[in-house]
Amino acid sequence: MKWLLFLSLSFCLAAAHPGDEPSLVPWLDSEVEAFQRARAENKPVLLYLEAVWCHWCHVIDRETYGNAEVAELINGHFIPVRIDQDARPDLANRYRDYGWPATIWFTPDGRDMVKRQGYIGPEPMARLLRAIIADPTPEASAQLEQPVIAATSSLDEALRSELLRRHVTTHDAETGGLAINQKFLDRDSVELDLVLCGEGGAAACVRARRTLDAALALIDPVWGGVYQYSTFADWEHPHFEKLATIQGEYLRIYVLAAARTGEAQYSRAARLIQDYLRNFLTDRDGAFYASQDADLVPGEKAAGYFSLPDAERRALGIPRIDRNRYARENGVIAEALATRYEFTRDETALDAALRAVAWIEANRATADGGFRHGANDPAGPYLADTLAMGRAYLALYKATAERNFLAKAGRAADFIDARFRDEHGGFSTAQSADAVIKPVPQIDENIALARFANLLFQITGESRYREIAAEAMRYLTTPDVATRRITEAGILLADREFNRDPLHLTVVGGKDEPIAQQLFLAALDQPGWYKRPEWWDRSEGPLPNPDVTYPELKRPAVFVCTDNRCSLPIFEPAGLSAFLAANQ
Repeated sequence: MKWLLFLSLSFCLAAAHPGDEPSLVPWLDSEVEAFQRARAENKPVLLYLEAVWCHWCHVIDRETYGNAEVAELINGHFIPVRIDQDARPDLANRYRDYGWPATIWFTPDGRDMVKRQGYIGPEPMARLLRAIIADPTPEASAQLEQPVIAATSSLDEALRSELLRRHVTTHDAETGGLAINQKFLDRDSVELDLVLCGEGGAAACVRARRTLDAALALIDPVWGGVYQYSTFADWEHPHFEKLATIQGEYLRIYVLAAARTGEAQYSRAARLIQDYLRNFLTDRDGAFYASQDADLVPGEKAAGYFSLPDAERRALGIPRIDRNRYARENGVIAEALATRYEFTRDETALDAALRAVAWIEANRATADGGFRHGANDPAGPYLADTLAMGRAYLALYKATAERNFLAKAGRAADFIDARFRDEHGGFSTAQSADAVIKPVPQIDENIALARFANLLFQITGESRYREIAAEAMRYLTTPDVATRRITEAGILLADREFNRDPLHLTVVGGKDEPIAQQLFLAALDQPGWYKRPEWWDRSEGPLPNPDVTYPELKRPAVFVCTDNRCSLPIFEPAGLSAFLAANQ
């Protein structure tokens, strides 16, 4: 979701969804049917990718597609198809750089012809339509080039240095965030700085805190939850939509930041996000809805509304909630909630994560370890859904040491490996061999997959998961991929983790022994995502990755291991932090 922001990008409902209103354009909702008709009638396809929460989508619905001249041109010369990008990760990932609304024209055989981003007014749209009718030749910029994938799974020194340079220089040293017009918390940039901060990087600490502090302005002070981003190069002009994935991403980052810094305001931010999720985006069965609209009345900006207190807002109504329950969104939020439990032991967070996971398992799981996006996936399955659920399982395993979660994470990784390898390298966003609009690899998904699969390898010792991480890294370390966007902190994070062992903490002792329980909690308290906490209760059999031989002891202990040695047994929880502080 985050790169969309680089563009000049049970409640009563305030109004019906604009797509439910009568339309002058007879939109299809399937690109398969659209291309069948396009070939039969020899007409280009016009694809309108909307977001149901998007203010400018509401405006283009009313002003542009509600214009008689525009509708007449579309109806006479094009096959129009309209698709909710949240429901179609394959299309959303392919055209994410065009923002929402995105408008793409295709030749009848499915080649990209013309692509435009954002709102287009009725007069410019009419001119553009007439130009395409007069000359339906694909624009050179519309063609999607596949990069030649790297032969290595690690960044070379020159590329690593360039990405580090970009990471530093794209930070806004005055207001925080990236030095661009849209202000939001770029999760990978902040997480990388938190890691560097933990290693003694003073400048990284400053960067992380500056952005974390500034991004607090995007949290709704009344209902909690995070607005998507702010415009005008400051944090004071938010766009008010609240997307489930963004709630999960911010929740996870503020939890990690609180663990690293001890700052109470970051803990409070995480709690406000969790409160919003519980009060607005959770259904009665525990699953999470997809989003809440930016507008109270579609197409009318809602800054005045969101400046009101709770009672006055509710008296006017509540912006529309998209009640779709997608595996991707639920997995992202469940991972964040499990991470919050890991560092705070907030049982409500763990319970919410478990309820969401249980609903997705009951309603979105496939027989072979993967997950559907929604009830019906027209071009699925999609990588994002199984990946998000796999990461949620891994987070639950780390937080609870319950091995069933680790087994499910492994099944998710195996499903991904079997379904989503791209013929050009890396992992594609969807499995759809017959798709006219071909799915492609997406950078953020390959970053998340590389990190997930590599840590899964470290915890299980199963080499096939290392191979999944290596394949994703081959895509990410390709120069044309790594330098495509203005900064790639996530690739730096994935590269660091791929080339070093995680913090390895093993508690040896029965799970019913109070001191072993305290030692495990002390292990969980250690900051950072890239760690391998284990709890060896001998009654459960060998550890998942028995790469260390631990001694028989008369009482529980925790060990800190590196690639070449382990600590002496540590018998008291306070001794673990003291040991780690002395051996940084």
